[in-house]
Amino acid sequence: MLSPESAAVVRATLPAVGGALDEITERFYATMFAEQPELLDGLFNRGNQASGEQRRALAGSIAGFAQALLADPDARPDAMLSRIAHKHAALGVTEDQYTIVHKYLFGAIVEVLGEAVTSEVAAAWDEVYWLMAGALIAQEARLYQEAQIDPRKPWRQWTVVERREETADVASFLLRPADDGPLPDACAGQYVSVCALMSDGVHQTRQYSLSNAPGDRVRRITVKRVASVADAPEGEVSNHLHRTVRVGDELTLSAPFGDVVLDDADTPLVLVSAGIGCTPMAGMLEHLAATGSTRPVWVLHADRSPADHALRADTRRLVEQLPDARADFWYEEDAAQESGSRTGLMNLDGLGLPADADVYLCGSVPFMRAVRSQLLEAGVPARSIRYEVFGPDLWLAHAEA
Repeated sequence: MLSPESAAVVRATLPAVGGALDEITERFYATMFAEQPELLDGLFNRGNQASGEQRRALAGSIAGFAQALLADPDARPDAMLSRIAHKHAALGVTEDQYTIVHKYLFGAIVEVLGEAVTSEVAAAWDEVYWLMAGALIAQEARLYQEAQIDPRKPWRQWTVVERREETADVASFLLRPADDGPLPDACAGQYVSVCALMSDGVHQTRQYSLSNAPGDRVRRITVKRVASVADAPEGEVSNHLHRTVRVGDELTLSAPFGDVVLDDADTPLVLVSAGIGCTPMAGMLEHLAATGSTRPVWVLHADRSPADHALRADTRRLVEQLPDARADFWYEEDAAQESGSRTGLMNLDGLGLPADADVYLCGSVPFMRAVRSQLLEAGVPARSIRYEVFGPDLWLAHAEA
């Protein structure tokens, strides 16, 4: 619970702190990595640092948590904290690392805001930080316990038993535990972290959705090679996997985590994706088919062209196996090459989606924002729309519209 005294100070200073959060987090990361470079080895993704995505996501989560506490001092924004906790658990974040973050974050606040950070202001924001950190530590401890994982040893070796070229820039890797032990429990929609050793000797991690049913004898991840665009560097892990990993090689994976998982309800289900966002949807579809689900299912996907649509054949096959399922695809180019597809951007007008549907979204943030607006206009309540973001959650950082 945020104390009344701290709440008053946070309310008065939130505009100033919030307005400077981007600069604060930029200073925070720069100083922390300069003095603690080992944190870049396996814990923080260099691509997200270079693009600024991690900085903006951190700023958004802090501001969002503070606003939630001001609205209700007893509040815990469970959805936001759960998403962060799952990401942390997939990286092996430990309790002591929150103390390191606190040191450098508050140092950056003082550097940026200067004399405006009085002892009262520092104490109030310190309270906000530790309320958030304490809630995350508790959630992460529960996740580690449920997964039977020691956060100091979160990794396991997996052997690549098959590699499939899905499109020109997407490949699937089918994996078995290298120790021949049992597969860890997973839910449809979850992801794993892949920790890869780069050529400069630094480990880098990236999360990839499980793109097959979690009950299968092997686990599949489907990876899009991320090219460099403008000032953004190429995806280190995705390009490493594409260039170097072959059958018989080993990958280092975390246990499955992620809170956007398929439930067991019998309500209508709408799976909406764009580009490589199809991967968790493929895992959900395969789970539905494997369990003999009779739920009404709509699969809606947008892509550049049929040739760029990864797992397209798998999606068609799984939809045909379900008794009450349909698929609608939108392509910006060459739509005529895929029977029944539509040309252009995804447009939900005229589909007749049921208002009582459970909706799952995965794709770029602009795509998900646009589709979410269409869903709300169609009468689907916001509480029924769930989403997954690859990398730092920039939707959360800028708050839902």
